[in-house]
Amino acid sequence: MLSILTGRAINSRNVAADVLIVASLVGLDVAARLLPHAPDFTPVAASALFAASMLSVRALALVVPIIGLMLGDAVLGFYDFRIMVIVYAMLALPAGVAFLPRRLRRSRLIVPLLLSSSPLFFLATNFAVWAFSPMYPPNAAGLLDCYIAALPFLRNMFAGDLFWGLVLFGLYGLAQGIQAVTNERLAVRIAAA
Repeated sequence: MLSILTGRAINSRNVAADVLIVASLVGLDVAARLLPHAPDFTPVAASALFAASMLSVRALALVVPIIGLMLGDAVLGFYDFRIMVIVYAMLALPAGVAFLPRRLRRSRLIVPLLLSSSPLFFLATNFAVWAFSPMYPPNAAGLLDCYIAALPFLRNMFAGDLFWGLVLFGLYGLAQGIQAVTNERLAVRIAAA
């Protein structure tokens, strides 16, 4: 079954690594939402994209934002279901990259994909707020007011996506570099022995 979801053979080592990555990313998402932070400056979209780029079991990428949001909302409080569905879907959208071919998941598309998630989230979720809550009049002026009022959140989310994307992908790149140097030194020692 796992090989069907991934398109390649999966061994228990890959699954164990994936579970560790998922648990770590969900933990990061929950902690970042519960600890004091600027509104919408969270790692949820970046962690979804990171999971999509790294996991062997592709479908697990969708688990990261959904479970992270559910656990955070269980503590912070749930809200209008219709709006919540849009929020969850838009934050899970970057995880959809998992279903692209591997070369696209680890390419120069990562940065544009990460940066496009903020404006897409902004457009969809604020439309949902306007459509499903009584906060704004149900007319064009109300929609415009909703988008204008949400501009600070867009700025924070954009900054958060960029920051957390750099942290996650940067730490991964650093770890890869350290591992390469360590492997090279080990190979030299083995060859010298």
